[in-house]
This record gives sequence, C-alpha cells and structure tokens, in this order.
Amino acid sequence: MQISEGKLKHMKALSNERGVIAAAAMDQRGSLQKSIAQAAGIDPKNVTDEQMIEFKSAVTRILTPYASAILLDPEWGIPASQTRSANAGLLLAYEKTGYDATQPGRLPDLLPHVSAMRIKAWGGDAVKILIYYTPFDDASVNDMKHAFVERIGAECETEQLPFFLEFIGYDPKGGDEKGLEFAKAKPEIVTKSMEEFSKPQYRVDVLKVEVPINANFTEGSREFKGQAAYTWNEALDHFRRAAAVATKPFIYLSAGVSNDVFNENLRMAAEAGTDFSGVLCGRATWKEGIPVYGKQGIKALENWLSTEGVKNINAVNASLAPAKPWFAKYGLKSV
Repeated sequence: MQISEGKLKHMKALSNERGVIAAAAMDQRGSLQKSIAQAAGIDPKNVTDEQMIEFKSAVTRILTPYASAILLDPEWGIPASQTRSANAGLLLAYEKTGYDATQPGRLPDLLPHVSAMRIKAWGGDAVKILIYYTPFDDASVNDMKHAFVERIGAECETEQLPFFLEFIGYDPKGGDEKGLEFAKAKPEIVTKSMEEFSKPQYRVDVLKVEVPINANFTEGSREFKGQAAYTWNEALDHFRRAAAVATKPFIYLSAGVSNDVFNENLRMAAEAGTDFSGVLCGRATWKEGIPVYGKQGIKALENWLSTEGVKNINAVNASLAPAKPWFAKYGLKSV
C-alpha cells in the first residue's frame, strides 16, 4: 500500500513530529446551535452566524497551539480557520450536517457549495466525510453509501487531498443506541465497518472510528452502570479485533463523551496493544464551555478555554503517548 507525494505533504501538516494525529474537532453545526440556544435560553433560530463564528474562532485560536490539526466546517469555520496556530493543519467537512430523515437508511448528502477542489483552495489539508453506517442495514442502502464514499475518494485522489472517513454506527430498526442491546452489537458494527472502508476502492487515507465498546456497559470502567455487555478483558479483545482488520491508519473520535471517559477509552486502546494513530477530539475538550458562553459571553468562554479547555486537550495529548505513527500503516519508517 502506498501514499502519493501530494497526500503525504498534507498528512505531514496534519500530524505531529511523531507522525501522530493529535487533532481537535470543531465542525459541529446544528447540535452546537441547539446547545448554545439551550444555555442562553433562546430559540436555536436566534443563534446568529456571528455567534457561531465567535465560538468556533475562540476554540480554534486557544486550543490549536496544543493540537496538530483542527477540523472545521465550511459554513462558519472558514473565518475561524484563519485564527489557528501555525503548527496546526486544517481539515474541512464536506457533508451536510445530519442525514436525510425522510427515507430509511440515514443517507448522507454533501454541502452543495463545496467540493474537494474548493476545500483545497480554502487552505484545507484534508477532506472529512461523516456517514452513518452499519453492516446490518439493507444491502441496497449500503450499496448507495459505498458508491457515495467511492465518489469522494476519487475526488480527493484528483486533488491529492487526504480523505478522512468517519462512520457512526446505528440501529436500522430504530432501537436505543445508548442501551444494552446496541452496546452488545457495537463491537461487530465498528469492526466490520473498519474492515469495509479499508478496502482500496474507497481510497480512504485515514479511518475516523468510534471505540468499539460502550463504557457504560463495561465492567471495571469508571462509567459502568451495573449492566454488563462485556468484562474489561472482553472489551480489550474488542479493541484488538477492530484494530486487526484495519489496513489504513485509524484514529478515534470522542463521540460526545466526557474528557475522563475518552481518556479511559484511549488507555484501553493502549492496554489492548492497538496501533491507533491518534484522535480527532471535539466535545470531550470544549463542550463544557458551551454553557459558559451561552450564559456569560465570549470573555468568559475564552477564560474557560484558556484553563479548563487547555487542561482537557493536554490530558488527551498525554493519552496519545502509546499511539503509533500513521505512516507505519503505509510501510514507512519515517516521512
């Protein structure tokens, strides 16, 4: 397996000196609007473009000195990207937020005013796509998603931009995705998804993946609630099995959990001996700053980010000590 010189240049910009991707994520859109509105006690429609840009810019400016890259969205993130530290590369989201709820399968769609060419022109070092995916949905649904990813891969190949693919599992039957039964199914969903999108036809360069367990149902976890889907050792085995099928570099996403839980997840990945290559960590770093901003404004948020936010991102960085360089998956000893 090889990586082109064009993509290699951008991958170097997105990773640290060890070849580990220590990236922050700030591409939340609809969910961020709702959270700010809830904190401020207003209708989400009344959260202004200026507020979204202000929040994203503060997170970007204050946290990127401690990150190898930042993930932003084209809607409000372009102005914020101008405030990032010189050491931080830039990933830009290409998909619309959410999914098409008018038909089954959680089908994705692209932002109509964006292309890989434009992402490159805006200074992006990589294209990020999020899809909802489970190997257990109808074959016709997954066939559409496979074709969707193939098209993005071809577009990124043309522009010589790395392609970061994020996939989030779900229950096609509409079950509780925070419940025990889904927790039991999650390891296989994550593992089979990682295996699928490692295939060469997708031209994915980095897999952005969920941890294959739910800490709430893991015996021995700090978040264990009393119902077990797996023991601690079984959970470690799930990490190993998922990692074993990935032939492309993979990094973990925080999926909205707290900073403490995410760091425990990363310690489990290390204890399991996985060859993960870093993180794209969003809400685990800055989400507790949302109520601060909604109730007290930008100065209070900046103060919170400069103390608690920096503490959070440094805790994640410390958990990346066992991470392996992304280029090792390509058979390279260095870049």
